[in-house]
Amino acid sequence: MRVALLSYRSKTHCGGQGVYVRYLSQGLADLGHTVEVFSGQPYPELLDPRVLLTEVPSLDLYRDDNPFRTPHPREIRDRIDLLELATMWTAGFPEPHTFSLRVAKLLAARTSDFDVVHDNQCLGYGLLDIAQRLPLVATIHHPIIRDRQVDLAAAPWRRKPFVRRWYGFLDMQQRVARQIPHLITVSSSSAEDIVADFDVARSQLDTVPLGVDTELFRPRQEPRIPGRIVAVASADKPLKGIGHLLKAVAQLRHTREVHLQLVAKLETNGPTEKLIAELGLTDIVTATSGLSDDQLAELLASAEIACIPSMYEGFSLPAVEAMASGTPLVASHAGALPEVVGNCGEFVAPGDVDAMTRVLGDLLDHPVRRHRLGALSRHRALETFAWSAVAARTVAVYEQAIDRYEGRTAAALSAAQEATC
Repeated sequence: MRVALLSYRSKTHCGGQGVYVRYLSQGLADLGHTVEVFSGQPYPELLDPRVLLTEVPSLDLYRDDNPFRTPHPREIRDRIDLLELATMWTAGFPEPHTFSLRVAKLLAARTSDFDVVHDNQCLGYGLLDIAQRLPLVATIHHPIIRDRQVDLAAAPWRRKPFVRRWYGFLDMQQRVARQIPHLITVSSSSAEDIVADFDVARSQLDTVPLGVDTELFRPRQEPRIPGRIVAVASADKPLKGIGHLLKAVAQLRHTREVHLQLVAKLETNGPTEKLIAELGLTDIVTATSGLSDDQLAELLASAEIACIPSMYEGFSLPAVEAMASGTPLVASHAGALPEVVGNCGEFVAPGDVDAMTRVLGDLLDHPVRRHRLGALSRHRALETFAWSAVAARTVAVYEQAIDRYEGRTAAALSAAQEATC
């Protein structure tokens, strides 16, 4: 097949979408398919030279070194750019919508180049134009409505209108999702939430879990660092539950030697940085971001425990990467985490600081249990989460979408011929 893989932003080392694009594109190429990735900034770092990258530049209004920047007037190229800027200036998030419009224009001129188009959670209105020209599949990792709920609950009342406005793109995503017959999601938990929150039919959804590179993420010969806990968060947001973990670590330090390694880009003077200072944890909490894959794999394998304290997860790649590293997990019993982790970790109620403190402390005190959970985790990662299997199951969904599209096209042609007669 000739596959157009769309991703409105593809941060490789922060968040699941960029990782998904990297490894799925490689898995599809390994199966003999031709893959071209269309992405806005930040662009992905693709693993396979057989995979082409077509850049779909936005105004890049949220770049790390200058977020919410005001572009120079000479940067404005067309009405889509004006829409993007106006949406940002009115506190909205424009990228899913504007990316979809740009990529629809590109694909309109290249219909004969592809057999199927696969959207990676953009769900913008431009996809509806693409669906008239080519078979379309879309992945929804989880419904962003859950992010909005947690952010609204954590926001002071003065900020709540701005939070609602930021998530204004959700109405668009709901409308578009309902019109795409073939949707992929990454867990049964996410599938149930998407049906409930997006009001799509269960028959539209196929569940294809994400994968992990088990050669890169693996146990190492070097001994694990005593007392080291690692937590990986794609964003400095309440949804990720880092604040609850910090409070648990603050309690643990009174009785144990413990050090928390956060893999997250913390907002400067934001709530997490302030909480670290307020709790007096600056000496035992280290935050890093922008790690290479090798650095992240080494870090996960060096820890005695990995923690996923999220209030909700549609899947959690960091959990699977920790499992592949043979690192025992403590995770919230939230979203898809019980489904992903299985019997390979310890669970606590989301937001329960006392329970998290107790479970982390017990696991730090029992090396035999840590070793057993680590071995179970590694086995589960090898058996269940391989990118080759992910790619093969994704292709099966492509085939369904192509068959449906060709059947619809043939029916339309037949109806047109009968009308002519």
